Amino acid sequence: MRINAKTSRRQNIRYRIRRKIAGTAQKPRLSVFRSNTDIYCQLIDDDNSVTLAAASSKDKDIKAQSGNKSERSKMVGEAIARKAKELGIEAVVFDRGGNLYHGRVKAVADGAREGGLVF
Repeated sequence: MRINAKTSRRQNIRYRIRRKIAGTAQKPRLSVFRSNTDIYCQLIDDDNSVTLAAASSKDKDIKAQSGNKSERSKMVGEAIARKAKELGIEAVVFDRGGNLYHGRVKAVADGAREGGLVF
Protein backbone atom coordinates (compact mmCIF):
# COMPACT_ATOMS: atom_id res chain seq x y z
CA MET A 1 0.00 0.00 0.00
CA ARG A 2 1.38 3.37 -1.00
CA ILE A 3 1.44 6.21 1.53
CA ASN A 4 0.29 9.48 0.08
CA ALA A 5 2.83 12.31 -0.18
CA LYS A 6 0.98 14.70 2.12
CA THR A 7 0.83 12.14 4.93
CA SER A 8 4.49 11.18 4.65
CA ARG A 9 5.53 14.85 4.58
CA ARG A 10 3.54 15.55 7.74
CA GLN A 11 5.09 12.50 9.42
CA ASN A 12 8.59 13.75 8.58
CA ILE A 13 7.71 17.16 10.04
CA ARG A 14 6.48 15.43 13.22
CA TYR A 15 9.74 13.52 13.57
CA ARG A 16 11.73 16.74 13.07
CA ILE A 17 9.71 18.53 15.75
CA ARG A 18 10.04 15.64 18.22
CA ARG A 19 13.83 15.60 17.85
CA LYS A 20 13.95 19.19 19.07
CA ILE A 21 11.36 19.25 21.88
CA ALA A 22 10.61 17.04 24.85
CA GLY A 23 8.40 17.42 27.89
CA THR A 24 9.37 17.04 31.53
CA ALA A 25 7.31 16.76 34.69
CA GLN A 26 7.71 20.50 35.37
CA LYS A 27 7.27 21.59 31.74
CA PRO A 28 5.28 18.94 29.84
CA ARG A 29 4.71 18.76 26.11
CA LEU A 30 1.30 19.99 24.92
CA SER A 31 0.68 17.65 22.00
CA VAL A 32 -2.12 18.46 19.53
CA PHE A 33 -3.76 15.99 17.14
CA ARG A 34 -6.22 17.30 14.59
CA SER A 35 -8.61 15.02 12.73
CA ASN A 36 -11.16 16.13 10.17
CA THR A 37 -13.94 16.45 12.75
CA ASP A 38 -12.30 16.68 16.18
CA ILE A 39 -9.22 17.93 17.97
CA TYR A 40 -7.35 16.27 20.82
CA CYS A 41 -4.58 17.54 23.09
CA GLN A 42 -2.48 15.96 25.82
CA LEU A 43 0.05 17.05 28.40
CA ILE A 44 2.88 14.53 28.17
CA ASP A 45 5.88 13.94 30.42
CA ASP A 46 8.39 12.39 28.02
CA ASP A 47 10.93 11.60 30.75
CA ASN A 48 8.57 9.12 32.39
CA SER A 49 6.44 8.40 29.28
CA VAL A 50 3.25 9.45 31.07
CA THR A 51 0.21 11.40 29.92
CA LEU A 52 -0.60 13.88 32.68
CA ALA A 53 -3.87 15.30 31.32
CA ALA A 54 -5.95 15.21 28.16
CA ALA A 55 -8.82 17.13 26.59
CA SER A 56 -10.69 16.81 23.32
CA SER A 57 -13.65 18.21 21.45
CA LYS A 58 -15.46 14.95 22.24
CA ASP A 59 -15.65 15.79 25.96
CA LYS A 60 -19.25 16.14 27.11
CA ASP A 61 -19.02 19.76 28.27
CA ILE A 62 -17.37 20.89 25.01
CA LYS A 63 -19.57 18.79 22.73
CA ALA A 64 -22.68 20.31 24.35
CA GLN A 65 -21.55 23.82 23.35
CA SER A 66 -22.58 25.28 20.03
CA GLY A 67 -20.05 26.74 17.64
CA ASN A 68 -17.81 25.88 14.76
CA LYS A 69 -14.67 23.71 14.93
CA SER A 70 -12.35 26.65 15.64
CA GLU A 71 -14.46 27.83 18.57
CA ARG A 72 -14.56 24.32 20.00
CA SER A 73 -10.79 24.06 19.56
CA LYS A 74 -10.38 27.19 21.65
CA MET A 75 -12.56 25.59 24.34
CA VAL A 76 -10.30 22.51 24.25
CA GLY A 77 -7.30 24.77 24.86
CA GLU A 78 -9.03 26.40 27.81
CA ALA A 79 -9.98 22.97 29.20
CA ILE A 80 -6.42 21.65 29.04
CA ALA A 81 -5.18 24.85 30.71
CA ARG A 82 -7.70 24.32 33.52
CA LYS A 83 -6.52 20.74 34.01
CA ALA A 84 -2.88 21.87 33.97
CA LYS A 85 -3.56 24.48 36.64
CA GLU A 86 -5.13 21.79 38.85
CA LEU A 87 -1.91 19.78 38.49
CA GLY A 88 0.20 22.85 39.31
CA ILE A 89 1.65 23.21 35.82
CA GLU A 90 2.35 26.76 34.62
CA ALA A 91 4.54 26.31 31.52
CA VAL A 92 4.40 23.86 28.61
CA VAL A 93 6.22 23.11 25.36
CA PHE A 94 3.85 23.31 22.39
CA ASP A 95 3.88 20.42 19.88
CA ARG A 96 1.73 21.21 16.84
CA GLY A 97 1.97 17.63 15.61
CA GLY A 98 3.15 18.42 12.09
CA ASN A 99 0.19 20.68 11.35
CA LEU A 100 0.60 24.28 10.28
CA TYR A 101 0.23 26.80 13.10
CA HIS A 102 -3.06 28.34 12.02
CA GLY A 103 -6.75 27.62 12.22
CA ARG A 104 -7.74 25.02 14.80
CA VAL A 105 -4.20 24.35 16.03
CA LYS A 106 -3.69 28.06 16.69
CA ALA A 107 -7.10 28.23 18.40
CA VAL A 108 -6.00 25.52 20.86
CA ALA A 109 -2.83 27.48 21.60
CA ASP A 110 -4.74 30.72 22.07
CA GLY A 111 -7.24 29.05 24.40
CA ALA A 112 -4.43 27.54 26.45
CA ARG A 113 -2.70 30.91 26.72
CA GLU A 114 -5.93 32.55 27.83
CA GLY A 115 -6.29 29.80 30.41
CA GLY A 116 -2.94 30.83 31.88
CA LEU A 117 -0.39 28.46 30.31
CA VAL A 118 2.95 29.89 29.23
CA PHE A 119 4.61 28.55 26.07
